[in-house]
Amino acid sequence: MQRVAVLGLTLALTAVAAVPQGRAGDFPSRPIHLIIGFPPGSAADITARLVGNAVSQTLGQQIVIESRPGAGSSIAAEFVARAPKDGYTLYIGTSSNVTNAVISSKLSFDFAKDFAPVAPLTGLPLILAVHPSLGVSSFKELIALAKSKPGELTYASVGPGTVPHLSTELIGVRTNIKLVHVPYQGSPPAVTDLLAGRVSMMLGVASTILPHVDAGRLKALASGSAKRPHIAPNLPTIAEAGLPDFEASVWFGLVAPAGTPRAVIEKLAAAANGALKSDDVIAKLKAQGFEPLGGPPDEFAQFIAREMVKWAAAAEAAGLREQQAPPPT
Repeated sequence: MQRVAVLGLTLALTAVAAVPQGRAGDFPSRPIHLIIGFPPGSAADITARLVGNAVSQTLGQQIVIESRPGAGSSIAAEFVARAPKDGYTLYIGTSSNVTNAVISSKLSFDFAKDFAPVAPLTGLPLILAVHPSLGVSSFKELIALAKSKPGELTYASVGPGTVPHLSTELIGVRTNIKLVHVPYQGSPPAVTDLLAGRVSMMLGVASTILPHVDAGRLKALASGSAKRPHIAPNLPTIAEAGLPDFEASVWFGLVAPAGTPRAVIEKLAAAANGALKSDDVIAKLKAQGFEPLGGPPDEFAQFIAREMVKWAAAAEAAGLREQQAPPPT
């Protein structure tokens, strides 16, 4: 049954990416509206502006950034899902859209079916950090300690159903350890309690966690990304540290309404990928703590399919069912 479900999801996303061929013609002949589901100044907004400016220069048309925050970015996603399928209304899809989808069936749109993936844009690495009083210096030591004290170690998250929450649950499932979840409303209170030793550990965005590591207030054990992030090149990944194939990060990608002509999708993808190869864009993204991504539409569709399956399993392990959309990561 699981294989059938996975195959069905993969085929659905592939079908979205491979919409009928069409001619790009003079596209774009007017400004493109790029919708984000988070407030100005957020990670999604920074990604949209840094990449969007370069895409605008390539395509010769203005990219208008519009913020429609709310419901874990679902308000903005619904707006774009119902927009004309012509490439002039686009959306910055995020890992939040995937976690929302696997937790709640009450959304008015289907992220896997209502959007055509264009290109992955940026990622924010997650760092697994512990309070020094825990007395561990590696990921393996942490797992060993957790096994010796089942249900005693606590971990902070920025909210139920977010990527950091589900990522830590996935670690628990794959290592057969029992951790206690302590949810917070965003990073500041979670990091405050971690620094005070009121919680044992946290998977947090690198740019938030690493300054405290450098100051000696926290101990970083591993990063959740597939490869070592530029911001922490000497820190092993969780996969390198003993959990093969583990990958977890907050990501942002460009998507269009499903049914957008394939030729338009490919023109947008080429412009986005070109921007992500620009030395200027790369430098600006890295200065903000982002990892530049990039890739063709079909590969992005396959990545989203894998994310759906992975986070659905983590949500099941966490006991999350039929909830409202979680807060943004």
